[in-house]
Amino acid sequence: MSEPVMGMGRCRPPALRTFALLATALSLLGCAVLSAPVLAADAPATEGVYAVASAMAVKSLMLDVVHAGPRLVAVGDRGHILYSDDQGTTWTQAKVPTRQLLTAVYFADDKHGWAVGHDAQILASEDGGATWTKQFEDLKRESPLLDVWFKDVNSGFAVGAYGSLMATTDGGKHWDDVSARLDNADQFHLNAIGAVKDAGLFIVGEQGSMFRSADWGQTWEKLQGPYEGSLFGVIGTGQPNTLLAYGLRANLYRSTDFGSTWQQVALKAARGALEFGLSGATLLDDGTIVIVGNGGSVIRSNDHGETFSIFNRPDRISVSGVTAAGNGNLILAGQGGVRATSPTGADLGK
Repeated sequence: MSEPVMGMGRCRPPALRTFALLATALSLLGCAVLSAPVLAADAPATEGVYAVASAMAVKSLMLDVVHAGPRLVAVGDRGHILYSDDQGTTWTQAKVPTRQLLTAVYFADDKHGWAVGHDAQILASEDGGATWTKQFEDLKRESPLLDVWFKDVNSGFAVGAYGSLMATTDGGKHWDDVSARLDNADQFHLNAIGAVKDAGLFIVGEQGSMFRSADWGQTWEKLQGPYEGSLFGVIGTGQPNTLLAYGLRANLYRSTDFGSTWQQVALKAARGALEFGLSGATLLDDGTIVIVGNGGSVIRSNDHGETFSIFNRPDRISVSGVTAAGNGNLILAGQGGVRATSPTGADLGK
């Protein structure tokens, strides 16, 4: 997929990690005129609208999946949020006050979680993902939030299209627009935010944009990255100061100094270099890193991201999220919903 047209004053659809990988499932977003003032958590304009309960939700487009303690929680299209207490064998649909596409979810502990999505919506749960309330939305932005991260049950950030950076220090009772903390005059879309051990926070986005914060989000430094295309994700490897950034056309980079320098990680499959975009990742308890993407790509590293083995699912479904099932298997989220697979990403029993 070609890079989006850039330039101030031009209509440029958000370069979502989901947009590049699941373009057939998502619609283009129109141009939006963004307001600069700090946003307050006003009463949601769509209060009372809930996601429609559907037995097919488990097979609908899902974009992210994480753990809330032992429970699995997945988010996706039409406001669908699913949770499983049996390692992904069966799923229950949560009560969710939106029908918008939800792009990411994060739990600070086994009870407190946040999901973000279109209309700059931020949802919160205090019961492990079974029920949700709407904390924030901004219909005027006409743009999505794309990722969310919390340090604890009080302090967190959400990032999104047109350079959006939202922050809370009270568990989401109030959300402030702190986008001005970033040196991002072109309002590049911010696709992902993640923590790096013993270092701080890291953001990646459109046109290879990178920002790091050594004080956990109070101040940010703009970096010159190794790649000019869109980056859709970032993950700490569990090693001090070490992280991976990944994006279009299987571009994958590793840094051991909190983003000051980078080395490209070669991804070679049986038939040549991997060319599918990469969109989601997880760090397993044993230190294994799993990254997923378009074309059913599931890649694994057992050496903190220095090298990867590659598996391409025969169904070639686009996968945007991954986490551990809790029994040694994986849970994949993407086209076709959520599914449990073997540790390599292959269907169980195959």
